[in-house]
Amino acid sequence: MQETTVTLNATASQSYAPQANPAMTAALAIAAISAATLAGAWFFQLVLDIRPCPLCLEQRYAYYLAIPLGVLVAFAAARDTPRSVLLAGLAILAAAALGNAWLGAYHAGVEWKWWQGPTDCSGPLVNLGSAGNLLERLDTVKVIRCDEVQWRFLGLSLAGYNVLISLLMVAIAGWGIFRLQRR
Repeated sequence: MQETTVTLNATASQSYAPQANPAMTAALAIAAISAATLAGAWFFQLVLDIRPCPLCLEQRYAYYLAIPLGVLVAFAAARDTPRSVLLAGLAILAAAALGNAWLGAYHAGVEWKWWQGPTDCSGPLVNLGSAGNLLERLDTVKVIRCDEVQWRFLGLSLAGYNVLISLLMVAIAGWGIFRLQRR
């Protein structure tokens, strides 16, 4: 009877391991963070009855863009799409998140009364209509002001947390871009 010796080489098995795709990882992380952030915003609105002001609603646009674009970039990365397309997708995600961080910082500044906000949600109330229907209008219209904080945790409002979340997304997109360029 002949004896066969088999040895396993750990380095050989590592060479066959699939490499992580930084574009796919970054894009999926951004899409997941965006979905979680929007779920949180809708929870605050629908369950806790914390109504969004016009600036709050505008801050959601970047997340509405990031979810499908992040999934699309991840799908493209899994299909070996050219690097330039992936870089462009990650750059758009980073730009949207950076713009959203700026909008969140602007909104937080309005809340802290560091500067004046938009007149439609933080200026003086004008044009209340005729006196006859004033009481009826006051019962049906609830103006959500941009310069009044409805909720704070650890000293930050939701606009402040939006800044942090958006900057995290910028960092993740930047990481994906950096790692993709090094490949």
